[in-house]
Amino acid sequence: MNRSTDHILVSHAGNLPRPESLAKSLQSGGRDEFVRQLPAAVAEVVKRQAAIGIDVVNDGELSKVGGFSNYASERLGGLEQRTSDVPAMNVSARDRLDFPGFYAAGKGGFGSGGTARIPGTRPRDEAMFCTGPVSYIGQANVEADIANFRAALQGLNVEAYMPAIAPGTIEHWLHNEHYPSEEAFLLAIAEAMHREYKAITDAGFILQIDDPDLPDAWQVYPDMDLADYRRYAQVRVDALNHALRGIPEERVRLHVCWGSGHGPHTHDVPLRDIVDIVLKVKAECYSIEASNPRHDHEWRVWQEVKLPDGKTLMPGVVGHVSDVVEHPRLVADRLVRYAGIVGRENVLAGTDCGIGNRVGHPEIAWAKLEALAKGAQLATEELWH
Repeated sequence: MNRSTDHILVSHAGNLPRPESLAKSLQSGGRDEFVRQLPAAVAEVVKRQAAIGIDVVNDGELSKVGGFSNYASERLGGLEQRTSDVPAMNVSARDRLDFPGFYAAGKGGFGSGGTARIPGTRPRDEAMFCTGPVSYIGQANVEADIANFRAALQGLNVEAYMPAIAPGTIEHWLHNEHYPSEEAFLLAIAEAMHREYKAITDAGFILQIDDPDLPDAWQVYPDMDLADYRRYAQVRVDALNHALRGIPEERVRLHVCWGSGHGPHTHDVPLRDIVDIVLKVKAECYSIEASNPRHDHEWRVWQEVKLPDGKTLMPGVVGHVSDVVEHPRLVADRLVRYAGIVGRENVLAGTDCGIGNRVGHPEIAWAKLEALAKGAQLATEELWH
């Protein structure tokens, strides 16, 4: 993985707006047409990232539709989808205790962009259950994603990364009816996902592990105290490291956030309380939500906790909680501050989370990425010149 040796490298955390033609194919429900248009759509978003000045690009996660549980059903066998009255995991459970009126009014959620449903995605009144041994069935999906991405990268001077979901986050969106314990279920998911992680790095891409539920599961279990939660989180990190076995750390970055839902977030677990566990993940780069008003102050954590030697930090310096586009000077100030703490060569410019469907319109998402790149240029001028 490249480091910021002569300028602040720019990347982002995940999904990007789907091109209009691809979005329309989703709305019409034509799965075949959606798949047919994917290669051109991936090429479009990859080229647009490079043109903006993003150094480490991805495929926009354009093929991944329907949320984490749908992703799991496409990649893992042993699962069954059925109508259920089992309560869904709630990533704002602690906040709801203090803000019942806000949530009763239908506020909150994950942005106004929404997710159109296409054939094969999970209806809202259905849930995913593990009813047999977990196996990996995603070979065709990951191979198609790799092929589309590789073709889109031709002729571009950029580095490439591809996201995949952590075992602990996959586990949260499934209901276990087969394994004797949560730990056994989690390990089975990790064993299966190892194949996807290795396929991505074997293809020459950086693997980004998306694990929002490492911090946000604290909200899910209001009865847990911090000691219990730390033990819970450590088990999930151990499973993730098992899934990453044999994969060089320099080909891995970890993304964590606090669920990215629009809401108060007053009960988010502080980064300081879990940062040591996060740093145990066998990754070279750590992408951490850092710009939204609830977590912007946590740059101070890195004054107290040393970033391990050889590691890099990609703080989110552009957010998704507002349609206000950050000023490049603000982005630069945030980057310079982090560089002063962990070293300029150890900082990458990133976003808090994937912003493709978490802001009000694709124009806003791309404007935020442009501000990110311009801010990194300003920070580079200050740090190197």
